[in-house]
Amino acid sequence: MDGLVVVSWNRKESRHIMATVVDPIEVKAPIQGQVSGVAPLRAGQGHEFLMRRLHSLSGIVPVGAFLLEHILFSNAFGMQGPAAYAKQVRFLGSLPLVFLLEAFGIWLPILFHALYGIYIWYRASPNLLTYRFAGNWFYSVQRWTGIIAFAYILWHTYTMRFAGIDLHLYPGAAFGKVQAELYVAGKAAFYIVGLLAASWHFAYGVWLFAVKWGFVTGERARKRTFIACFGLFLLISGVGLGSIYSFRYRFDRQPSDEKHSREIEQMQPEETAKPQK
Repeated sequence: MDGLVVVSWNRKESRHIMATVVDPIEVKAPIQGQVSGVAPLRAGQGHEFLMRRLHSLSGIVPVGAFLLEHILFSNAFGMQGPAAYAKQVRFLGSLPLVFLLEAFGIWLPILFHALYGIYIWYRASPNLLTYRFAGNWFYSVQRWTGIIAFAYILWHTYTMRFAGIDLHLYPGAAFGKVQAELYVAGKAAFYIVGLLAASWHFAYGVWLFAVKWGFVTGERARKRTFIACFGLFLLISGVGLGSIYSFRYRFDRQPSDEKHSREIEQMQPEETAKPQK
């Protein structure tokens, strides 16, 4: 998700001006008297083109697909209470070869997408202060949200998957384990910032993917697609914030020990769906 298209409007001449900006293949020192910019990506330059395409594609599948499932589906069960959430966690943990699915379908693709994205950003020539058009700001925001989202995913994966009680063995403890994070102000703030960063990075990345791969052509189509992707950002972040609110405020705080976990697992979702007063 590394290229972008910038569209501006010239009022005097009543026409549109479109400039395409993509990440550089090679960074060179600027010649005196010239302003450094972003070099174009050319298809014939070694393996760089293939790596860029894989990086762009991995942001949609599987990384983007995982994000949608995790926020819009699995975490949304938290709005229904501890038992419903435990049922969903138990289902995910019972998938065949679940560790291999996590490793090759989630962790490694995220690691590749993040590290190669950092590499692309490292090789780029910063020009935000020189070219202050909207597209350049979007480019920088996309990079920073990627860094924040990556840090958030690493931390969230470690705390939920590897630290403390094993949720694959005790899915009933999942609700309380998430609540324990959100009851700490600093962690709750990080959850919110990470959620918004990941939502924007994916939604704007979908727009970049559609334009870069040629699925959307023409200025009007790009504008409409951008509006749709902004709506996707609002949808993902809205559901995610609703889930966070439900964990933190709608239900009583749940323990995350083995005994309580078994009790939750034996309950029906409707038995724990009643919010706290």
